[in-house]
Amino acid sequence: MTTSQDSPEPRENVIAGAVVSRWGRGHRCVGRARAELRDALRAWGLGSIEESALLVLSELLTNAVRHARVSPGREIETRYLLVPGGGGVRIEVHDASDVLPRARDPLPDAVGGWGLPLVAALATVWGVSGREGPGKVVWAELAPAPGPVGTQRAPTPESG
Repeated sequence: MTTSQDSPEPRENVIAGAVVSRWGRGHRCVGRARAELRDALRAWGLGSIEESALLVLSELLTNAVRHARVSPGREIETRYLLVPGGGGVRIEVHDASDVLPRARDPLPDAVGGWGLPLVAALATVWGVSGREGPGKVVWAELAPAPGPVGTQRAPTPESG
């Protein structure tokens, strides 16, 4: 039997520069969402930020699965948006809970509480916004590292 939490496939809508999916509230959705983001990043030529983006998504989505207290049947929505002009990717996690996440300052030996500080360290910018309907959007943007300054090649003896 498949429950809402264990639904095998997301309901997905892919458009140019965006991937939007809805997930049941089970922990298995995190791995499937990561695979979907990995595919999108590779298609968009953003493999250089893959590891950081996957970790950020894992933290944001796990927080929604664990902490968003909502009525049964509510799903979590992920959106991966290509930032125009080679600016990277915006990762959004939508849930129906009005409770805002709060970053903690965990003690060095703490087991939990590291998620949002990790997101802050890896993302260019992150935040929480309202959305249409109940709940919130927790989002983060990641950009590829800029290329080296002065990448013009020095002349060689053969070129003059």
